[in-house]
Amino acid sequence: MELNDEVTINAPKVRVYEALNDPEILQQCIPGCEELTQHSDTELEAKVVLKVGPVKARFNGNVELDKSGAPDAFSLSGQGNGGAAGHAKGGADVTLEETDGVTTLKYTAKAEIGGKLAQLGGRLIQSTSKKLAAKFFKKFAEVVEMAEA
Repeated sequence: MELNDEVTINAPKVRVYEALNDPEILQQCIPGCEELTQHSDTELEAKVVLKVGPVKARFNGNVELDKSGAPDAFSLSGQGNGGAAGHAKGGADVTLEETDGVTTLKYTAKAEIGGKLAQLGGRLIQSTSKKLAAKFFKKFAEVVEMAEA
């Protein structure tokens, strides 16, 4: 499964990049996130509760960041385990472009799922993934823009 989208954030690129690296801001924005722990500059651990169709699960996951293109671009990869509900792994490439103090964030994300979640069907998974991504970026834009105001 692959997701592509972009969001416009009324804040300078450096501020958006800083927010994308702030565990407190990310925890506020990730749907169902109970805990987000930063182990190093490039390693995060998350506990997230998600409901996909009839399946509700608590996922424990690890995320690794590649900041070699920062602050214009970076990528992340991770994997999570939801016990009997299944598991997921994937990653995303993010680019940031600033024009007149406004940043356009573009991303391409890929994910693979297994277990009960994989049995739900591609359409439901794709639809839920799009909703969760939209919810994250809407909240993220609000939080960053409020900090800029």
